[in-house]
Amino acid sequence: MRLGLALLISTALFAPAYAQPRAVPAAAQATVPPIAYTERTLPNGLRVYAIRDTSSANVSVQVWYDVGSKDDPAGRSGFAHMFEHLMFKATRNLVPEQLDRLTEDVGGYNNASTADDYTNYFEVVPANHLQRLLFAEADRMATLVVDPKTFASEREVVKEELRSRILAQPYGKLFGLYAPMVSYSRHPYARPGIGSIADLDAATIDDIRAFHATYYRPDNAVLVVAGNFDPAQLNRWVDQYFGPIAKPARPIPRVTIDEPVRQQPVTKTVYEANTPLPAVLISYPLPPANHPDQAALKVLDAILSGGDNSRLHQSLVYRDQIAQDVGVQLDAKQGPGTLSLYAILAGGKSAADGEAALKREVARLIAAPPTAAELAEAKNEITTAELLSRETAEGKASALAQGVIVERDPQAADKGLAAIGRVTAADVQRVARTWLAANRAATVRYLPDTAKPANATSDTIAVASSVVTTPLAVPPGIAVFTPAPESQRILPPAPAAPVQVAIPIPVERRLPNGMRVVVVEKRGLPVVTAALVGGGGAVADPEGRAGVGELTAGLLTQGTKTRSATEIARAVESLGGSIGSGAGWDSQSVTLTVGSAQAAPALAILADVARNPAFAQDEIERLRTRTIDGVSVALTDPGQLAGLVADRVVFGASPYGHPATGTPTSLKAITRDDVVTAYRRAWQPAEATLVLVGDLTADAGMALATRLFGDWTAQPGSAAAPAPVYAAPEPRVIVVDMPGAGQAGVVVARPGIARDDKDYFPAAVANATLGVGFSSRLNQEIRIKRGLAYGARSELDARRWGGAIGASTQTKNPSAPEVVKIITDELRRLGIEPAPEAELATRKAVLTGNFGRTIERTSGIAGTIATYVADGVPLARIATFLPSVEAVGPAAVQSVAARVMDPKAASIVVVGDAKQFLEPLRAAYPRLVVIPAASVDLGSANLR
Repeated sequence: MRLGLALLISTALFAPAYAQPRAVPAAAQATVPPIAYTERTLPNGLRVYAIRDTSSANVSVQVWYDVGSKDDPAGRSGFAHMFEHLMFKATRNLVPEQLDRLTEDVGGYNNASTADDYTNYFEVVPANHLQRLLFAEADRMATLVVDPKTFASEREVVKEELRSRILAQPYGKLFGLYAPMVSYSRHPYARPGIGSIADLDAATIDDIRAFHATYYRPDNAVLVVAGNFDPAQLNRWVDQYFGPIAKPARPIPRVTIDEPVRQQPVTKTVYEANTPLPAVLISYPLPPANHPDQAALKVLDAILSGGDNSRLHQSLVYRDQIAQDVGVQLDAKQGPGTLSLYAILAGGKSAADGEAALKREVARLIAAPPTAAELAEAKNEITTAELLSRETAEGKASALAQGVIVERDPQAADKGLAAIGRVTAADVQRVARTWLAANRAATVRYLPDTAKPANATSDTIAVASSVVTTPLAVPPGIAVFTPAPESQRILPPAPAAPVQVAIPIPVERRLPNGMRVVVVEKRGLPVVTAALVGGGGAVADPEGRAGVGELTAGLLTQGTKTRSATEIARAVESLGGSIGSGAGWDSQSVTLTVGSAQAAPALAILADVARNPAFAQDEIERLRTRTIDGVSVALTDPGQLAGLVADRVVFGASPYGHPATGTPTSLKAITRDDVVTAYRRAWQPAEATLVLVGDLTADAGMALATRLFGDWTAQPGSAAAPAPVYAAPEPRVIVVDMPGAGQAGVVVARPGIARDDKDYFPAAVANATLGVGFSSRLNQEIRIKRGLAYGARSELDARRWGGAIGASTQTKNPSAPEVVKIITDELRRLGIEPAPEAELATRKAVLTGNFGRTIERTSGIAGTIATYVADGVPLARIATFLPSVEAVGPAAVQSVAARVMDPKAASIVVVGDAKQFLEPLRAAYPRLVVIPAASVDLGSANLR
C-alpha cells in the first residue's frame, strides 16, 4: 500500500470533550461557485443537463434512472440491483462487456450503483470519446439483450457480492440488513437493496425483461454530461442517439406508500457470529429529501459526527472511551428517510453503554441549542466538503443528477448550501426535538454470539409483513432483443482528436535547514491540500514493536506542547478543514485540506503537530486501546486476515513482514520511549518534505514554509533507521480455518520489486494486465466468465526497499480451490506467452487514465507527489509517467512476468471455513498447513 497506509481504524484526531477550550474565532465560510448548467427535454421525455468544463481533458457521462430498490417487485428484493449488473452486458449492437472496452480500455472507467430511489450509470472517459459513450448509453437504454447464460452468471456474481458485503464482513448484517428492516413498517424502503439469496434465485429472465420495459425508458431517465465538450455538437449527438428512442404510452408505476409515524420505541437484540465487539444502532425517521428541515438536519449531522471535534467522537470515543468507532448516517430519500446513530463498542464495553451514551447526545441537542462555534464549524465543514466534491466534472454531474432524481430540482445542491448558511442554532434544536424524539427510536443491539446467555434467544429482525410491495406488472408487447448479426451491427463511432492532459508542474525548493518544499499551483476552486512527509514508516519498527511507526504518526495530532488534542481538532475544523496523520511502509505523514483563505492558520497547526508533539502517556494509552480494538475487528474479516497473513508469509521476518498497525501483543509492549525514538528518527527537517497544492502561488507557499518551518532544527538522537535487509523466505501454502465464515479470502502473493527497479513500468503494465480493472484477466476469468466472485484484483506493491506482487479475491468457500488454480494459471501464463499488443494497449490506458483522473484533484496531486517522495523517486519523473507507460512492449511484459510473477515462488493463503474446501486444496498442495484463526500469530514469521 502507498502513502497514507489504510488503517484498520481511524487515527486522525481524538479530541477530549471537556478540556478547557481556547477561544477560536469563527472563520468566514468559503464561497462555493454554483453549478453552471444548461437543460432541455427531448420530445420523448429524456431530460438532458450539460455542465461544460474546458479545464479538464475528460468528460463525465451519467444516466440516472428513476427506479431503485424501493421499486423491487414483490418477492424479488434485490431485483433493481441485479438488473444494474445486467446493463453492462450485451445490446443489439454491443457485445458483452463492450462498455468496458469503450471506457476502461481507453483510459476511462465506468460503474453504477443502486440506491433506494435510483439506479445510476456513470462513466469518465477522455473527452474525445464522448460520442462513443452517448451511442452506448442510448443503445443499452433501447435494446438491452438478456440471455439465459448471462442472467445465470450475473446472478451468481450478485450472490457473491451479498456474501462479501453482508455475510463475511463484521457488522455486514447490522448495516446492510437490519438497519432498513427496523426502520420501516410499511414502506418498501424496509427491504435491503442487496436482496436475499432466495429472492435472487426466484427471479426469472422474463422478470428482467419486464423490468427493463417498465422502467428503462427515456421519460424515466436523466442524462448529465459534464466536462470538456462543444455544446452544439453535444446537442446534435444527443438528438441523434437518444431522440429516436420511443416513449411508451403506458404510465410509469410509482411507489406512493406512506410510512406511519412511529409512536413507541422499538428495541431488538440479536446475537451474531463474526462480531468481535458489540455494536448498537439507533434509527430515527426523517422527512423526504426536499423537506425544508433537511438543511438543519445536515447541520445537526455535522455537529454530531463531522470530524473528531464532533460530539459523538469526543464523548464516546475520546473522553469516555466507550466506543471504537461512532458515526451518523443521514439517509435522505424521495420518501421518508432515516437518521441512524451507531457505535462499535470498545473492548470490555457493552451495547447498553453505547446505547445510553448515544441517547444522551441526542437528548443534549434536544435540551439546548448548539453553541455558535459548533454551528459555524459544522457549516464550514459542509462547505469545504462541497467544494472538494466539485473539483471534478464527475462530482458536479453527480450533485446535479442527485438533485433532479431525489429532490426533484436540478438546483437542489446550490439551494441546499444557501439554506445551510441560513440555519440557526434554534433550527438545529427544533429539528432535533421534532425528528429525534425518544418515542421514534428503533434500536438494534448487535452482540457477539459468544456472549449469548444460555437461555436467551435472538429477536427476529425481518421485513415486516405489513410492508407493502407490488407484483411486477408485465407490460404488453415486450420486445425481446437479440444481438444483431455481425453484418448488421452498428459499430460505435470513431473517437475524435485527443485532448491533452495537463501535467502538474511542481516547483521545488529547499529551506536553509534542508527541508524540501514542493508547490503546485492549481486554480479553479479556493482549496489547498498539504502533505508533510517524513521518514520512519512501518519498515522502521523495531523487533517486537510492530505498529510503533503507525502509533507515533497517529499521536502527532493528539496534542502538542501548546495545544491539547481538543484544541487541535477544534481549531482545524472551525476553519472548515480536516487534518490527519498516519504511516505508510516507508514514511510518516500529516495531511491537511482547507479552504485557501484559511491556509495560513491551518498550516500553522500542521507545523505545530509535526514539530512539537507532546506524546502524553494518557494519549498513548487511549490510541493504543483503540488500535487494538480495530485490529481485533480486522482479524475476523476473511479478506483482511488473508492479506495480513500473506504479507507475513511473503516477507517473513523482514521489516516488511509484520502488520503495519501492529498486533495486540506488540502494541501492548510499546513504551513512550519507543514512540519518542520513532518520532526523532522520522522527523528531521533535512529529510522532510512539505507538499502544497491548490489555490496559491509557489512564492506564497515558500513564504509560508519559511515562516512555519524555517527555524526547525534536527533533534539529538535523530539518525534515520538503516535500510532494511530483505531475504525472501520459501513459499508456503497456508489455510486459516475460520468456521462459519461467510466467504473465503484468497491471496496468492510472492516477492516483487522495489519502486526504483529498472523494470518498474513493465511490471506495472504486467500487473494491470493481470488484475487492474474490470477487463483484467483475473476479473474476466473469475467474475465475468464463471461468476465466482464479485471481483478479483492484483497489486504491484513496490516499496522503497522491496516489494510484493499479489492477487486476491473473496469467493464462496467451496470455490476457493478453483479460484487458487485460476490465479496461479494466469500468473504463469503472463511469463510464458507474450500478451497481444492490443491487450497491452488497453491495460496501459488503464494506468494512464487513472493517473490523469488523479491529478484533476488537489488531493490527488498532493498524494502523488507525497508517494514519490516516500519511495525516493525524483519528482521529475511525474512528467515522464505517461511516456514511460506507453513505451512498454510485449517482450518487456513477458520478461518481467517470468522474473517476478512466476507462481513457483508464490505463497497461497486461504482464510475461510476450511471444511468446505480443505480436501480439494490439499490434493493440489499436500504440504499445506492449517492454522485455526484464533491461533494465528502475525507477530511471528511462522504465524504461530
